[in-house]
Amino acid sequence: MFRNTTAICLHLVGPLRGKKSGASLTRCLHQTLTMAKRLQARRLDGIDHNPWVEFVQLASEEADVVNLGQGFPDFSPPEFAVEAFQHAVSGDFMLNQYTKAFGYPPLTKILANFFGKLLGQEIDPLKNVLVTVGAYGALFTAFQALVDEGDEVIIIEPFFDCYEPMTLMAGGRPVFVSLKPSPTQKGEPDSSSNWQLDPTELASKFTSRTKAFILNTPNNPLGKVFSKEELELVASLCQQHDVVCISDEVYQWMVFDGFQHISIASLPGMWERTLTIGSAGKTFSVTGWKVGWVLGPDSLMKHLRTVHQNSIYHCATQGQAAVAQSFEREQLHFGRPSSYFVQLPQYIQRCRDHMIQSLQSMGFRPVIPQGSYFLITDISDFKNKMPDLPGAADEPYDRRFVKWMIKNKGLVAVPVSIFFSLPHQKFFDHYIRFCFVKDESTLRAMDQKLQKWKAELTP
Repeated sequence: MFRNTTAICLHLVGPLRGKKSGASLTRCLHQTLTMAKRLQARRLDGIDHNPWVEFVQLASEEADVVNLGQGFPDFSPPEFAVEAFQHAVSGDFMLNQYTKAFGYPPLTKILANFFGKLLGQEIDPLKNVLVTVGAYGALFTAFQALVDEGDEVIIIEPFFDCYEPMTLMAGGRPVFVSLKPSPTQKGEPDSSSNWQLDPTELASKFTSRTKAFILNTPNNPLGKVFSKEELELVASLCQQHDVVCISDEVYQWMVFDGFQHISIASLPGMWERTLTIGSAGKTFSVTGWKVGWVLGPDSLMKHLRTVHQNSIYHCATQGQAAVAQSFEREQLHFGRPSSYFVQLPQYIQRCRDHMIQSLQSMGFRPVIPQGSYFLITDISDFKNKMPDLPGAADEPYDRRFVKWMIKNKGLVAVPVSIFFSLPHQKFFDHYIRFCFVKDESTLRAMDQKLQKWKAELTP
């Protein structure tokens, strides 16, 4: 092989002998070795463009912007979590080494105990718990373990944007069903609870080829908390069609207005066919730690363990130790005013209400979320007043609006159309998403930007 490559290069470079051919020879070798075969695996076809990269880059290029686009807190995690991490780093020196591949034993034990009570199950730390590199890693492991070539995966729109590419990378076919807003009275604010699935349409999406159903509650980007009745409908269809439910519940502690988060795995007959995914990053406001987990029956989990042991194999021990200690602390305070799971949603709800009021004063029409980090807001009035913003002719309006807003108003948001399948994007291009899990200083900076914008519109 190497002799053949060399012969090709010498043939191509022959005419350059006697000239300054060093650089040309390097280019020849590079082109010959990199262009001879297709490099990109076919499973990457169609998913190489990520809109997040584009909007994050655009925000970084502008000075003095308020980033309300990406979903991370810009305030300090709870003191007990920080202390737990510091202790993990500076304490037992063996925490610098490998731990059990499927999870640091104190962490798998506390997760089994803590969530076992919530789900009404006897959870085995060795068979029913897997610790992953964030919830993102849990999702990827689940798709790779369970979705095969030609399998159909039902995804509720709007959806966290990794569900579709992860389905495609596993060889599956995404099947979409949309939450649709119910009409509201004139002047009445919209609510995420008004966005509903049509039961007949939902049932029609299940076929003999359906392998998995992806549930995200509370939902990103909408902030919808699925009701017990809605979950019972999904559960009934999953059982009727022998479908696995992958339930992304990373925002389970961020629920407002008296709404209640219900894990679908807690419903009758669903533990046996559900993977429940959680995130320490969202739970303790430490998104950079990248510690997540999956809970489920051994009949499913054994396949995830196979993928895990043959890919990342192991997650950072010290981060796992800190999460374990944080959960142990929470277990002692659970349900009390001193619990972080009580304090965090109270604080976040105040941030949400602050943002809603500020956006409404500027003419936005927020959809009030019942959970998560996010809200979406209707920009139809802006679309009517400014229909011809710069951008490609086929570019959804919300993407053009966000780019314009970043450059001209110093506010970063995310277009909601990226959370929909391509055929449905044009129906939802009049919404943008904001993250309200921010420090008070960030929200005040947002207020200043909005007030300046409003003053510019005043004659």
